[in-house]
Amino acid sequence: MGKIIISTNVSLDGVVQDPDGKEGFGRGGWFARSGGKDLGEWAKVEYAEALRAAALLLGRRSDEWFAARWAPSRTGEFADRLNSLPKYVVSSTLQDPAWTNVTVLKGDVIDEVTRLKQELDGDIVAYASYQLGRTLLEHDLVDELRLFVFPVVVGAGERLFGETSGEKPFRLAGSRTVGDGLVYVTYEIVSGG
Repeated sequence: MGKIIISTNVSLDGVVQDPDGKEGFGRGGWFARSGGKDLGEWAKVEYAEALRAAALLLGRRSDEWFAARWAPSRTGEFADRLNSLPKYVVSSTLQDPAWTNVTVLKGDVIDEVTRLKQELDGDIVAYASYQLGRTLLEHDLVDELRLFVFPVVVGAGERLFGETSGEKPFRLAGSRTVGDGLVYVTYEIVSGG
């Protein structure tokens, strides 16, 4: 059985929107500004995660974002790994996926992701898909959170978490400093919470 992992970069105040500043959000670009020299160490952790992943799970906008930034221009082992992984994109409108090795999940998101968890073994990593992540969290489909916390308060923008119908308890599974200023935190779901 597969394990759904939300893995994302987040500011101290929970903002996930426009980390590279190319989406037009006025406060975008916080990833490089606040990550600085620590981004080399960040990349090592992310590459190790990609090596362990069985597949990626993305929303339509995240598929477009990654395709524009990874598929055509990046080279090397990390890019090769991300480009070669099987990808499952949740969308009712996507006709022509932008990234490689994509299967579009067009039905009910809960049914489709539940089926995916049953069919795949290993880590199914959801990158940069906060709207999808909120839905999966609400329906108790998330098994683990992996958060790279960047040392900046953005002050506005889309946050990782939205409202839920109730508490969603997690247990701290690990934390460490990456480089000099990034914190990598892992939480596992508390079953029956």
